[in-house]
Amino acid sequence: MTERRLLTLNAGSSSLKFAIYGVEADLPLRLSGQVSGLGGTPQLKVSAGPARAEETWTDTRGLEAVLERTLGWLDGAGWSRGVVGVGHRIVHGGLDFHAPTGLSEAVLRRLEALSPLAPLHQPFNLRGAAMAAAHFPNALQVGVFDTAFHAGQPEIARLYALPRDLIAQGVLAYGFHGLSYDYIASVLRAQEGPAAGGRAIVCHLGSGVSLCALSDGQSVATTMGFSALEGPPMSTRSGSLDPGVILHLMQAKGMSVEAVTDLLYNRSGLLGLSGLSGDMVTLLASALPHARQALDVFVYRIAREIGSLAAALGGLDTLVFTAGVGENAAEIRARIIAQCGWLGVRLDEAANTAGARRISLPEGAVTALVIPTDEQVVIARGVAGLLDAPVGLDEASPR
Repeated sequence: MTERRLLTLNAGSSSLKFAIYGVEADLPLRLSGQVSGLGGTPQLKVSAGPARAEETWTDTRGLEAVLERTLGWLDGAGWSRGVVGVGHRIVHGGLDFHAPTGLSEAVLRRLEALSPLAPLHQPFNLRGAAMAAAHFPNALQVGVFDTAFHAGQPEIARLYALPRDLIAQGVLAYGFHGLSYDYIASVLRAQEGPAAGGRAIVCHLGSGVSLCALSDGQSVATTMGFSALEGPPMSTRSGSLDPGVILHLMQAKGMSVEAVTDLLYNRSGLLGLSGLSGDMVTLLASALPHARQALDVFVYRIAREIGSLAAALGGLDTLVFTAGVGENAAEIRARIIAQCGWLGVRLDEAANTAGARRISLPEGAVTALVIPTDEQVVIARGVAGLLDAPVGLDEASPR
């Protein structure tokens, strides 16, 4: 008898992550992999499960071709058999989608309308969902939303000082990286008890960067808002800046909306500041003054955000680093913690260098942890929760 399986797809602007889980209470991981380099030469790496593989696809370009080839690889390796549900990371759920939702054609149309709010990710997420639906016509397709984790924030944390009619139309702070924060909160509950680390700040430091203040595992405030541009500088995204800069670029410099969008999403952040690269490994290895300054700005802005979020929490008990940079860049963690000494966090240099889970000294008032994130299992949990629910695919609605 063929095992019932779940497939998760996390389609981004530069990579495609996928995983296979068994449909059992503990969702056993059977296979996980990633195709990186979607903008250049895609590279497949299957890093868990019995079918470990590494391939370079020199004749494959773009998300659609990569996804089609990935699904073909899964077919050929036998992993597509038994797939009864496919889960998709959808970056933006807007005002309506606060929980895992079956992806009917009507739902997909509503999510497509949100693409301008997350242009680097939403179109890729939705195109992946459409292709998967065609490939697995009998499987339940489920969207799991990055914004959903923040939907319960206090209203005061979500409001911009804009006219009420704009707020009523959905111009407010949504927050992102919710799947990552959901996973970290679950780990904190399992390891630190029901209070989930108490007053915790999670630093999701990757190509995209955001921080989230958690109170007993619930989102209280976060640095990304209406779009994925707000917050500290990112790999190629500007992070927060004076809105007057945008007016200046358009009025005085004559830049179009498209040109400004490209500037803020693709040519700014660490790449823009350094003039070298948006890649943290490259910048850490460089002695160029602008590369070093880019890192200085990155650390400074994150430390400022930690102070702001600590104020929102009324103090700090736990500081967590996660995602690619947060999990792997010991120097960046050390520099951020050095600027947060006033909060009572004390770095254990040896533990930090060794990549330990706890990187703070016991005498410090704040516990600092490094916790690898796992968005894929959060997607799988969302699919599993709907798999046997009495909701028809054509009638799926926000749940």
